[in-house]
Amino acid sequence: MRRLELIQESWPIIGDFRIARGSKTHAHTLTALLQENGTTGRGECVPYARYGENMDSVTEQIETVRAALENGLTREALQTALPAGAARNALDCALWDLEAKQSGIPVWQRAGLAGPKPAPTALTISIAEPAVMAKKAQAAKAFPLLKLKLAGDGQDLARLCAIDNVRSDAKLILDANEGLNMTQLEELLPKLAEFNIALIEQPLPVGEDHALAGLRSPIPLCADESLHTSADLKHLAGLYDAVNIKLDKTGGLTEAIALAKEAKAMNLQIMLGCMVGTSLGMAPSLMLGSMADFIDLDGPLLLQSDRENGLHYDGALVHPPTAELWG
Repeated sequence: MRRLELIQESWPIIGDFRIARGSKTHAHTLTALLQENGTTGRGECVPYARYGENMDSVTEQIETVRAALENGLTREALQTALPAGAARNALDCALWDLEAKQSGIPVWQRAGLAGPKPAPTALTISIAEPAVMAKKAQAAKAFPLLKLKLAGDGQDLARLCAIDNVRSDAKLILDANEGLNMTQLEELLPKLAEFNIALIEQPLPVGEDHALAGLRSPIPLCADESLHTSADLKHLAGLYDAVNIKLDKTGGLTEAIALAKEAKAMNLQIMLGCMVGTSLGMAPSLMLGSMADFIDLDGPLLLQSDRENGLHYDGALVHPPTAELWG
């Protein structure tokens, strides 16, 4: 019989992390440990208030399936036992890890995916005054891809110019986190042509995506908050050019694989994204590395400390996890 243990942890962030919706100084994670016959599988999630989650609500969700899980609930059955979200993510990833450790077959191989390889990740520069963001960008010379948070407060172009002055070599992802309206977006787009911008992420609030229909954006647009699972793709077709796959949205690696495959079939670009969390939360996403056009798995780099046996970052290159960490 299995035994489930839940561990709540708080990880201090270097400085603070500010996006259009607010800021935080700690990453709060919930880890699920599944122990069976001397073997332990682990999965981490980050409850996210934007989606109506907190540590208590996610714990309560997990408790509704504790008995079934400890009595052998399968990963496949879990997909309908819990909705997509942080709770299912922690359990789904713990089951993948447990299966891999029990079988001796790594997760990527069990899932029929290409073996993960070192890959470059973006580094996120959160919202601050233009000079502060430029200083952080300059310090991140090892990263050829930077992700800049936008605020929609009238200073975004100044922030972009300040960063371009010190890192004109870098390719940029602009992330609005739903912080713009259509007027702001249309005014901003023509001004972005002179910069090296690869992607604009979730410019409009969820529910207003339809306004993008017919927009001729010179820069690809990426759905983030609007996209959780493969079921959302049909509503976003023709509005976005890319999707940001985060396991805390999909409810784990199982649905993330299905989403990635369907997105590829629709000729959408794929970004692998994350909440601010530890290496344990990033590791499962790296299984999808061969399918990704952009990787944004820098969560551990934003923390003051990481888990033991965490992911190895060599400049911008993030290496696949060791078995001691996950998978």
